[in-house]
Amino acid sequence: MAFVTTQTANLNYIQTAYDLMARAALRPELFFDQLADVKPTRQDKPGLVVTFQIQNDLATATSPISESVDITPVAISSSQIVVTLAEYGNAIVTTGKVRAGSFVDIDEVVANVLGYNAAVSIDSVARAVVAAGTNVNYSGGASSRATLNNPDYLSAYDVRLATATLRTNNVPTVNGSYWSFVHPAAAFDLRSQTGSGTWRTPKEYSQPGEIWTGEIGEFEGVRFIETPRAPEFAGASSSASSPADVFATLFGGVQAFAKAHSIVDGNGPDPHIVPGPVTDTLRRFVPIGWYQIVGYSVFRQPALLRVESVSSIDAALTIPSIDNS
Repeated sequence: MAFVTTQTANLNYIQTAYDLMARAALRPELFFDQLADVKPTRQDKPGLVVTFQIQNDLATATSPISESVDITPVAISSSQIVVTLAEYGNAIVTTGKVRAGSFVDIDEVVANVLGYNAAVSIDSVARAVVAAGTNVNYSGGASSRATLNNPDYLSAYDVRLATATLRTNNVPTVNGSYWSFVHPAAAFDLRSQTGSGTWRTPKEYSQPGEIWTGEIGEFEGVRFIETPRAPEFAGASSSASSPADVFATLFGGVQAFAKAHSIVDGNGPDPHIVPGPVTDTLRRFVPIGWYQIVGYSVFRQPALLRVESVSSIDAALTIPSIDNS
């Protein structure tokens, strides 16, 4: 007698199983909004343009004065940094049908997606301002972004020159060190250098809490934070045999960057969630979004330096299909 088995094909009981948790895409750490250490402290009223005052010092008085002749008074002067605020926001509208038919909590998914979109969008606004600072060096002796070519890679010399520049400009450090945001492709070249005076085992911290998120170490008085969101200019180098990407490594210290935000109607330093009105006849379409009125500006140009370079591994990088821009 043939041996008969009951198999999956005989029954309708076997179903595809689903994990009820909706997992987010791979997301980079966000840093650039946090760079803004200059913020209004005594803003006199609401406004879409916030002006910071900087009191200029007098020229040094090093010449002896005459005992019997009165000195000539000098005038003091001041300067201003203006931050212009703008509106930013995004929204999602879900239908009654998708909320009724989804096997995951769609409201939880929407909240997660909106929250991250708010953070990465505002962080990208901040990054664009930092990346447009006026002080820039080019690796390998190149004269411009377009003339960068292999092997104009980020080097220990670039780091030492950046540190010397910031110290010459009297830029205060952050707890004894300058900060730097470096793309992994540029960090690869810096850390691959060999020989005297190149990257070495960085400082080991006695307190784990002293390490910044994404930090790969301190070198030549600079603490390096490695992030794929460091500015990258696709195909900007035209001197290579084929257009190469240019990577910007940012260096800075205290008061490099300023931020101002609206202080009325629920606005604040961070984006806030806004439930939209349900206006359709059957109340099926539920909108929810985020909103912020904010602005950024380089506060002290001498406190911010950008070093641009190409990378030896640019062509070898596999870029995932996520938004690091």
